Amino acid sequence: PMPGLNLGDVVPNFSAETTNGTIQFHDWIGTQWAVLFSHPADYTPVCTTELGTVAKLDAEFKKRNCKTIALSCNDVTSHAGWIADIKATQKVPDVPFPIIADPKRELAVGWGMVDPDEKDAAGMAMTCRAVFVIGPDKKLKLQILYPASTGRNFSEVLRVLDSLQLTANHSVATPADWVDGDSCMVLPSLSDSDAKAKFPKGFETVACPSGKEYLRITPQPNK
Repeated sequence: PMPGLNLGDVVPNFSAETTNGTIQFHDWIGTQWAVLFSHPADYTPVCTTELGTVAKLDAEFKKRNCKTIALSCNDVTSHAGWIADIKATQKVPDVPFPIIADPKRELAVGWGMVDPDEKDAAGMAMTCRAVFVIGPDKKLKLQILYPASTGRNFSEVLRVLDSLQLTANHSVATPADWVDGDSCMVLPSLSDSDAKAKFPKGFETVACPSGKEYLRITPQPNK
């Protein structure tokens, strides 16, 4: 977990050099959603497949009004050379998102992205594979930390983005393995009468041995 940064906290506003020039993070996000994902190092095999995958999914992130930005503890010159490898080996025409340079590991440490078990050639701790989903209000909505040895599933990142955007605007929660279009759970905080008013499509209450009526299923409200 990140030191001093919890879900719901406003994320740090930082200035950084990237492959697209200098950015001020909150200004760069603007009024959109954002996914910041970190990488152990440039010119490494798993990271190369990950950045290629995010490049291929660029239209999917754009459809969700979400910007993507990567981070690695190398400088911009290194990132630029690596991008040529990514384009050639992952068969993508472009890497359409910025890659942040964090050679001094200031952001990696401040955001809790460091993996103490993974060291580079100089013995410096490398970043883990962190995913941070940030809302237009600049608050942290979700974080997932993967070790350097395990590449991420970006279909899952899109799935949770769908859930976060849906549940931000409707009084529902999404069950296990939910994907966009599936039925949702009515929030326990809503009474049956409130739920009837809020969900014109209705809802089904699942009978439980306990007699408690907490499992209430409704069609996805914005479909």
